[in-house]
Amino acid sequence: MSNAGFDSARLAEMRAAMQRFVDSGEVAGIVTLTWRRGEIAQVDALGWRDTGTRTPMTRDTLFRIASMTKPVTSVAALMLVEEGRLALEAPVAKWLPELANAQVMLDPEGPLSQTEPARTQITLLDLLTHRAGFAYHFTATGELAAAYESVFNGFDAMVDPASWLEHVARIPLMFHPGERWQYGVSTDVLGALVQRVSGMPLGEFFRTRIFEPLGMHDTAFAVTPEQATRLATSYVVDSPGAQPVVEDHPSSSRWIDAARYQSGGGGLVSTADDYLRFARVLLGRGRLQGNAKERAAGPRLLSHKSVDLMRSNFLTPAQREIPAFGYPLWRAQGFGLGLSVVDNPAFQLPAGYRSTGSFSWPGALGTSWFADPVEDMIGIMLIQRRALEPFPLAREYERLVYAAIDD
Repeated sequence: MSNAGFDSARLAEMRAAMQRFVDSGEVAGIVTLTWRRGEIAQVDALGWRDTGTRTPMTRDTLFRIASMTKPVTSVAALMLVEEGRLALEAPVAKWLPELANAQVMLDPEGPLSQTEPARTQITLLDLLTHRAGFAYHFTATGELAAAYESVFNGFDAMVDPASWLEHVARIPLMFHPGERWQYGVSTDVLGALVQRVSGMPLGEFFRTRIFEPLGMHDTAFAVTPEQATRLATSYVVDSPGAQPVVEDHPSSSRWIDAARYQSGGGGLVSTADDYLRFARVLLGRGRLQGNAKERAAGPRLLSHKSVDLMRSNFLTPAQREIPAFGYPLWRAQGFGLGLSVVDNPAFQLPAGYRSTGSFSWPGALGTSWFADPVEDMIGIMLIQRRALEPFPLAREYERLVYAAIDD
């Protein structure tokens, strides 16, 4: 394992720092992986895959990566754009007629019955940038939140994306398309769009067009019986300061059902090494660049320019003034096509270290990654811990990574 321009002693401090989170009981287990300049500089598996059985965490542990799925779905859509089968500015109702007559709430916190017709049609660009007007149950309030919670909880009962989409289309939009950034089911709708245009299940498109070409053999919407032994238990923190309790156990997990709903917004399972290969494609502007061991470059999934668009901010100055998740999220970064992109690093709060142009998008179960083109670096930190309160583990991992750079 190369030091890739890191101070080895400083980089080694990460293990003890991460172990403290395990020893405190705040998290069951952690996998971290740091890649720089074509080499893996650091990889660690700490704690437990399952605390009840004391099964050790391993590098090849499978994690539910939640919203780290969204960049994958965005890449799939852009592949269809490059093939001329989709267009960024085109109304998606051309392929998803369920969305042709969208209604918008007069008051996002008011009754669902008080609506007006959408001023414009939802475009592919709106879906990719979360400006379509959709929400999640946890990003809405009142009747709208209850409506989304019903749809969200019914995912696996609606295996057919068309059935799911019919339910979503009956819920009025929170805002007019293009009006503002609002985190919601846009990428699940995007997944339904990819399936309809490609004519194959989303998981099949991912497997044949992205995962197999990149050698990502442990990434899918469900796990096989053999893989289930490597699936981490997922935990939830029900209240601030509480210890994590089991939310999803491998023995009864939704992810062992091969027929489960294929959520383009958050349904994939993956490993640190698999996701590294995907992140390298985005850092490499559409192609998995070969290193000293691999030598030959991998397949090109997207053109340089498509990836450059993914890594460009699309939010207007006014849209960036609106807090997201209760925080001034857009002071330091904008949002591109399925990715957040740092363009004002001095405003990373609390103190952050990512360079200008760095991009990422994390997951609700604590899964996190970033790619930094200035440092030619990718960092991945995987846990299975759902909580409402912010958890400092990913920030601590990044702080230690950047502090160890020594060239």
